[in-house]
Amino acid sequence: MAPKPAPKIEEKLAVVIRDRGGVLYEGKVDSLSSYNDQGPFDVLALHANFISIIKKSVSLRLRGKVVEDLPVETGVMAVKANNVEVYLGILH
Repeated sequence: MAPKPAPKIEEKLAVVIRDRGGVLYEGKVDSLSSYNDQGPFDVLALHANFISIIKKSVSLRLRGKVVEDLPVETGVMAVKANNVEVYLGILH
């Protein structure tokens, strides 16, 4: 019996960015960048799960180009299983 092929690993991140008014961005990207108290950081597919307070901006990239660059005063980013949720304006 032939071995089963390995399941295809999703190489994109499913991103949803929200503020109090609703969804600002929803879609798939290759990577995203932001800032926290430790400095700039990137999130790629298969990234470890984590939650962080973010600031300055969130940049979304697809095929090497920035497709969205949102300013951030303060927000929360949660990454889990190639899903990224960002909540902006949490201090208002």
